[in-house]
Amino acid sequence: MEKVPAEMMREFVRSQKFTSTDEVMTAMKNMFKDILQEVMECELADELGYEKSERTSNDECSNKSKNYRNGY
Repeated sequence: MEKVPAEMMREFVRSQKFTSTDEVMTAMKNMFKDILQEVMECELADELGYEKSERTSNDECSNKSKNYRNGY
């Protein structure tokens, strides 16, 4: 993954005409919140071994959990 050049970020800040650092931070949080949420969901699915809303086997011979992951 490539890093965003600092000049691109500076240009973004200039183009938005922010009046405070709080506005800059809020804009940055909004830009990355969806991406971070998706990354965290993928990590959780990988750790648990099954996806959100996926039912696992109820077979007693299976090593899978009988849990149902219902969301966040």
